[in-house]
Amino acid sequence: MAVERVLVVGEGGRENALAWALARSGHQPRVWITPGNGGSDTIPGCKRLSIAAGNSPELIAACRKNAIELVVIGPEAPLAAGLADELRKAGISVFGPGADGAQLEASKEWAKQLMQEAGVPTAGFWVATNAEEGAAIANSYGRPLVVKADGLAAGKGVTVTVSCEETLAAIAECFSGRFGQAGSRVVLEERLEGPEVSIFALCDGRELLLLPPAQDHKRIGEGDIGPNTGGMGAYAPAPLLDEQGLQQVRTEILEPVVAALQQKGIDYRGVIYAGLMLTNSGPKVIEFNCRFGDPECQTLMPLLDGDWAGVLLACAEGRLDQAPELNITSVCSACVVAAAQGYPEATRLGDRISDSGADLSNNDSYSQLFHAGVRADNGNLHTSGGRVLAAVAQGEDFDAAFSAAYSRLAQVNFDGMHFRRDIGHQVRRP
Repeated sequence: MAVERVLVVGEGGRENALAWALARSGHQPRVWITPGNGGSDTIPGCKRLSIAAGNSPELIAACRKNAIELVVIGPEAPLAAGLADELRKAGISVFGPGADGAQLEASKEWAKQLMQEAGVPTAGFWVATNAEEGAAIANSYGRPLVVKADGLAAGKGVTVTVSCEETLAAIAECFSGRFGQAGSRVVLEERLEGPEVSIFALCDGRELLLLPPAQDHKRIGEGDIGPNTGGMGAYAPAPLLDEQGLQQVRTEILEPVVAALQQKGIDYRGVIYAGLMLTNSGPKVIEFNCRFGDPECQTLMPLLDGDWAGVLLACAEGRLDQAPELNITSVCSACVVAAAQGYPEATRLGDRISDSGADLSNNDSYSQLFHAGVRADNGNLHTSGGRVLAAVAQGEDFDAAFSAAYSRLAQVNFDGMHFRRDIGHQVRRP
């Protein structure tokens, strides 16, 4: 059955990319996005609503009014708060796990214990409930650790330390209240070494469908230096994992996790995002997320060819084995994020955005511009968040894809705009 009416929940670049891909899929369904952002109305076939992601009564009413057949929830916070559960109770098909499954991301301690139970390879860890306990663990270990706020911290709650002194400082920062309730418990992990890769698997509670691997760039500075961000760029398919490697990830990591979720009575319907480190002893899980990564999602969506909406509906209804065929275009996709002045620290907002390529940005099959931290004001766009937008492009190889992405970004300007010029350095020719 063709999907004709879809609602995407969220306001970032990830949700704009999902809406863009859904509107282009199969039978070209009508797509609504809420609350969206200032650039959402520029997506062909997409209409923006103004309902907050946490307002389940109004979302349910909007679904009924517009005869929505599928809701796709983008961000982790409404998933962790149980939005998918509320929509399902109202009889609405939802792509996104319930609050029980969203614990994969909402509690790092819960996720680590699940991995331990499932025999999934991951770093050794300890849990601290106060700064003194954390410091005692760190001092006893005697080497730098990865320090993670247990709860949701908007991608800012992880510090990969390089010295014991930095470990102690990161522990103190977590318990200082910077991350609110998310930092009331802290997970301390052994450091792993190796390249990182992001794996996204659609899960209908039983079956899995893997998408191409992607690689994100978290650090603000070129050469992968400076503080972590939400992500400054990405590319796909990342050549770090071949088919044999993906099969290993499926059998050693993803399938055991799904089985462990089932044993807990959790019917997980959505995407499982596994952030992996490829160590000398094989792939190990750094973290799980309960939603698509950002900006990996922006990078992946242009590679999908087929009835994307139909696939997500089949996943939401627990029948992934009956989903329409989804083909992956055999090209390379590149994504570069432009950030506002001061990001990721004291971010300046309100700068006007100009775009000389605006008429082509969402219609060109080979390049896209996905808005994120953007608001509309009297027909103009202004910055409203740290990561403002992402230029995405495809090419026969990564050199061509990144050249096109940077060319698209060159058409955009706002005061304080900054971006990394070395995104994809792992796969580009010098």
